[in-house]
Formats: sequence, C-alpha cells, structure tokens
Amino acid sequence: MTDQRTFSFVKPSINTTYHIDFDWWKTHDANWRVFLFSCLCPEHQGLFANQSNEFFIDWVDPVTAEIIQVDGLQSTLMDHCAKQDGFYSTQTALVDAIFRVFLANGNTPLSPLELSDKIGKPAETILRTLSGSQVYKGIRPCR
Repeated sequence: MTDQRTFSFVKPSINTTYHIDFDWWKTHDANWRVFLFSCLCPEHQGLFANQSNEFFIDWVDPVTAEIIQVDGLQSTLMDHCAKQDGFYSTQTALVDAIFRVFLANGNTPLSPLELSDKIGKPAETILRTLSGSQVYKGIRPCR
C-alpha cells in the first residue's frame, strides 16, 4: 500500500515516534483486512476464514473501564496472535517487521532507534523507509 504523505515542515529524526494509524490505513487501502488476516495465527485464520464482513466486539479499557466497540479481527490479532513466539524475527522483511512490532506491543509508538533494537535493522534505514514519500501499512509519525 502506498500513498503520498501530507506535507510537513518537521523533518523526522531517529527519535520521531511512529505508530500504525489504523483510521488512516482503513481509508487509504481497501485491502487492509486481507493483510491483517494474513498475520493471524493458524488457529484464528481458521476461525476468521468465513467472516466476510467486519464485526465488532466489546472491549473494556483497562485504565478507564470504558466499554468500546473494536474490530474483532484487529483485536484478536493484537491480543493473541501477535503475542506468539516467532511473530517477527530479524529475518522478517523490514516493513513487515516494523508493522508486526507495533501489533505485538499494542501499537505503542516507537522511534526508529527503538525499532532498531527490536528488529535488528539500522535506525537510519528504518527512518529512511518510514519518512519517504510512501506510507506503508498505515505506519505514520505520531502527531
């Protein structure tokens, strides 16, 4: 998935934090669910195989106790599948590894420097990839 970024006067650095902007991704890539499905563990791929539409589940915010509706596939992926051993490794392609790190950490923002520690790729390479003219899988700087 590629799309032009909006113009910004701030040049990202290796300390700029990024995250998956799911709302942005959903509006710019019609196949976002297909990719999320491909990241599910085998057990959940079987369970979600016949789900053709989005479905929502109730999720309780652990801090506020607020109940909100969240995408069931995305929630299952982040709460279970992304926690499995081998979800990403140093052999995983760069953008996929970055994406999977965010899924595994609950989409907590990280800088290229922090991502480098997790995936074993140079922070400068991560920065060049994420700050280029294309947005990959909704990974964008935090505002």
